[in-house]
Amino acid sequence: MAEPIDFYFDFSSPYGYFMSEKIDGIAAGFGRKVRWHPILLGVVYTVSEGRPLTDVPLKGDYAVRDIERSARYHGVRYAKPDPFPIPTQAAARAYYWLHDQDCALARRFAHAAYRAYFQAGRNIGVPEVVVEVAAGLGVDGAALAAALQSDPVKARLKAACSEAIDKGVFGSPFVIIDGEPFWGADRLPQIERWLDTGGF
Repeated sequence: MAEPIDFYFDFSSPYGYFMSEKIDGIAAGFGRKVRWHPILLGVVYTVSEGRPLTDVPLKGDYAVRDIERSARYHGVRYAKPDPFPIPTQAAARAYYWLHDQDCALARRFAHAAYRAYFQAGRNIGVPEVVVEVAAGLGVDGAALAAALQSDPVKARLKAACSEAIDKGVFGSPFVIIDGEPFWGADRLPQIERWLDTGGF
């Protein structure tokens, strides 16, 4: 069986959100599974010297327009959240804590968190909001709230960011298929062709 596809993303990344709505379905069409890896772009940027697109002179205004256009292109609901961007440690930690218990539940949480932020404008940078989103899926809110502050869960996210950097991940979304990297939601057509042909 082919190796799973690796999908790296930050919960504050609109392009990561668009990819999250598409990648599982595309992979399934080729008999592949996807491993999801939430990371922190802030940590990655300390190595890549990057910064949020909307903070870049000239490119920032374009990015706002492109994000909205890309949402329409992909047929994904999107409403520009405020504030943006946000810290996403709590959401990423929640994902890994849930993943250690129930992979499918962690995936449902990732979708719920992304949609809460980019559809409903809920600030998932706030731990209490992350707990509320998870509780809506039946998660024990008190247990999750405690886990978000635990050293093992913090270490898990830190290790995930280090591993991503070691693999050359520098942005969100970032997909790796059998060692081949693809950066950005606009690479979805290339990803599909790569999966269809085995490479080009």
